[in-house]
Amino acid sequence: MPAESGTARPINNIVAKRRFSQQDRQLLASYAGLVDGLAAMFGRHCEIVLHSLEDPERSVIHIANGSHSGRGPGSPLSEQALRWLPELERQQLNHSPAGFVQSRLGAPVKSSTLAIRNGEGELIGLLCLNLHLSAPLHEFMADFTPQVAEPPEMSPENFSNNVEELVTLTVERTIEAINADPDVANNAKNKQIVTTLYEKGIFDIKDAIAMVSSKLNISKHTVYLYIRQKKRDEDESIA
Repeated sequence: MPAESGTARPINNIVAKRRFSQQDRQLLASYAGLVDGLAAMFGRHCEIVLHSLEDPERSVIHIANGSHSGRGPGSPLSEQALRWLPELERQQLNHSPAGFVQSRLGAPVKSSTLAIRNGEGELIGLLCLNLHLSAPLHEFMADFTPQVAEPPEMSPENFSNNVEELVTLTVERTIEAINADPDVANNAKNKQIVTTLYEKGIFDIKDAIAMVSSKLNISKHTVYLYIRQKKRDEDESIA
């Protein structure tokens, strides 16, 4: 069975129209940004569809990469969504298992359907992800590699198990970067390190100042001084 036929099959007897509250509609509309964000993350070959169950015959309220199925806002529920709707309702599932189906042209698609529920736990919408696997490999991979015209910032991300580890890793990497920078004078490196850590928001974490002062072998008062100077410079630049 095709996952996304793009055709309007009779569904009046399968899913009835409902009257949603304004809160339900606002909740569904808030998922539009998630649709766009997921599409930006997974690329042009991942079709992401936001459905409202208020009117199943015109259920699509937001869609990214809809050219794969030829759908747009106002399109009906797909056969794949209809197939999973009773299971999501009856078993109170949060999502369907990811599975392999076919597009309307017979191409392979990896698909999953996520349930959207309101504050009362009622199913009011669906978020459907359809990854089209027939795309040429070079096109698929192009969405996951930096473009030549847009050199990326290859700064390492910290995936830490606790706050202390997060601060330690961030401080160590900042120290390493500043010490390797020939444009920063040796007598200015500690101040630059503290300033950079301030810009990264490290000092919003409890006890970070004590940890940084220990790591740099300077007093906490010196760290506070560098932070105050940074804040003063920011205030002067705004004035």
